[in-house]
Amino acid sequence: QNEEKWDFVLVSDIHETGSEKEIKRNKFLYELSKKGFTIKKIEDTKLFYGVRAPQHIFWKYQRLLTNPDSRQQNSSAQQDVPVTTRIRVVHFILQNTVTSDLEKLHDLMKKKVFEAAFPLHKKEEITEILKKKWARWRVLFKEQPIEEIRSYFGEKVALYFAWLGWYTYLLVFAALAGVATVAAGATVFSSSQVSKEICDANNTIMCPLCDQNCSFWVLSDTCTYAKVTHMIDNEATVVFAMFMAIWATVFLELWKRERATVATSWDLYGWDEEEEELALQLINNPQHEPRWYQHSYFRSTIILILAVLMIMVLIGIAHALVIYRAVAMALFTQSEVNLLSRHADTIAVLTGAVLHYLTIVIMTKVNWQVALFLCSLEKPRTFSQGENNFTVKIFIFQFFTNFSSLIYIAFFLGRINGHPGHYVRIAGHWRLEECHPSGCITDLFIQMAVIMVLKQTISNIMEYLIPWISHQLRKKKKRPKKRSLMLGEEEEAEDPCKKQWLKNYELNEVNVFSLFNEYLEIVIQYSFTTIFVAAFPLAPLLALINNVIEIHMDAIKMMRLRRRMVPRKAKDIGIWLQVLEAIGTLAVIGNGLVIAITSDFIPVQVYKYMYSPCTRQNHTNMDCSTGYINNSLSVFHIRDFEPHTKVLPEFNGVQIKECRYRDYRNADDYTYTIQFWHIFAARLAFLILFEHVALCVKLIAAWYIPDVPQKVKNTILKEKYVHLCKEL
Repeated sequence: QNEEKWDFVLVSDIHETGSEKEIKRNKFLYELSKKGFTIKKIEDTKLFYGVRAPQHIFWKYQRLLTNPDSRQQNSSAQQDVPVTTRIRVVHFILQNTVTSDLEKLHDLMKKKVFEAAFPLHKKEEITEILKKKWARWRVLFKEQPIEEIRSYFGEKVALYFAWLGWYTYLLVFAALAGVATVAAGATVFSSSQVSKEICDANNTIMCPLCDQNCSFWVLSDTCTYAKVTHMIDNEATVVFAMFMAIWATVFLELWKRERATVATSWDLYGWDEEEEELALQLINNPQHEPRWYQHSYFRSTIILILAVLMIMVLIGIAHALVIYRAVAMALFTQSEVNLLSRHADTIAVLTGAVLHYLTIVIMTKVNWQVALFLCSLEKPRTFSQGENNFTVKIFIFQFFTNFSSLIYIAFFLGRINGHPGHYVRIAGHWRLEECHPSGCITDLFIQMAVIMVLKQTISNIMEYLIPWISHQLRKKKKRPKKRSLMLGEEEEAEDPCKKQWLKNYELNEVNVFSLFNEYLEIVIQYSFTTIFVAAFPLAPLLALINNVIEIHMDAIKMMRLRRRMVPRKAKDIGIWLQVLEAIGTLAVIGNGLVIAITSDFIPVQVYKYMYSPCTRQNHTNMDCSTGYINNSLSVFHIRDFEPHTKVLPEFNGVQIKECRYRDYRNADDYTYTIQFWHIFAARLAFLILFEHVALCVKLIAAWYIPDVPQKVKNTILKEKYVHLCKEL
């Protein structure tokens, strides 16, 4: 027997006869049947209503949206509408059917009249293909069946997976370059003069790191750190940062080509979202008046002010983290526990990074609500316009949440904390933390590593486990009902639909934002992979590992753990492309700043060419960075300490008169030396040069790679030509 095909299932609790909820429910179902819908009711622990739309709705849809030239041929034979289109049309009509009380399905769900509405995962050939070739762990490195994804989940989901697959494929090159950079740092540069000098400096006595009971320390204590720092902070990093700026551009350009090819093969070039929405409105209600475009400067101003306030709050949170680290550092250094006081700086940075991760998790939920509220103020005209507005807002908020503390570490840490004898203090009490003695880039490296690893492991595990557990719980909750029936007299033959509907109802619900969340996660990850990549060259490798798992995890979630998504049509990845382009530009600026300001690349170069022994006499066999460390440390006289500083003036039994600290200041009055200004000028010059070169290369790459392949252009040209010839 031919299995009945149902487009949608509505689920409702069993309400008492004559109750308000039941009346509302019947009113809604009556409106649907007036439109010619077939409705089938099945009763279990809940009421299930299967809904099937009449054929004439789809004929109307086809007539309104097919190209004029294909109309004459197909007017007699109506071809079948694809399932994805069927579901989309039915979903639109369900959402926009108004009862006599002027309520839509959305309002009825809020009032608990209906509990859920969803299209069905059916046992078909295509679901089997997708489960076998895509939604399982065994096919990790196989190509994705994009065509099948499209014909089951619609264009929007298929484009997401095509984009994610493409991004992952190109990450291979970025990851290789990152690993090569670190490998170069570990081999070629391991014998670097700078780290050798730090390791040999066992009588360079450094100023204490805190005010109370801290002793002096010897520079050679930080030997291992210096070596690690040099693995990331060397000449190869500059080349790598340039490479990543170009990589980001090439990735987007190649994606545009890929997208153009896909859009033509799916026949999306002539498709227009606005037209589709109008057509659906008219099919649903022939008297429908379109919503006109509106723009109010007053509303925009309000939204702008609120968004800026929100960003201020996010930056304030970053400040709170800074204060936490300064206070934690002071408390750890004075603690009785030896382990804490010895590694106070590293522990403060690590706990700071974990706290930062927690604020990211909490603020994500807050940002979400704020962005939704701001979008509701804007009153967008169509769903897609609303989605675009929401995307921009949530991305900006998430960007500040994720990056404000990194920006502080990269560009402000250790640059605004004064010098011995005159420290900048929080509330006049706690010293601002300083950079790690082996250079500020170490702090940035630790912070990036902790956040990326935590984000990818914990967030991914949660993302998979929560749906899986809730699916298992829903299954457990629904089962027992059947057995009690079996005990009684023989039941009538069970409806074949019932089992299928129940099985679909047990899956986790999906909402409009299910796909949006996946995009947001990957785009934030893309920012980590490009913006500060100079400080953490392994970021692309982590991203690559994460994405290979992510693709299949999303696939398994969509096929096995969640109800079927309502398929949506789309030509491209929408506003996300602009967001990615913005990140590409930020990446050039960010990496330029990291190399110019955070890393020691510029001070070493300035020293080599202006202050090193090489400039005074011609030493061919000598490393020009000899003496750099001694040159980069200033002298401080113990007698100038602030009165409340308690320092033990003895160190290893020697009375100490002066100590060293990282800065370029004169020994007598602690003003900046001329070398400080030389380095400052060199940093600015490098920054301007790096950014202009990188942006030029980006522009050249964008011009060099055409957005649309010739083949696609020629296909479109041919179609136009054939059509015009026929008309002629």
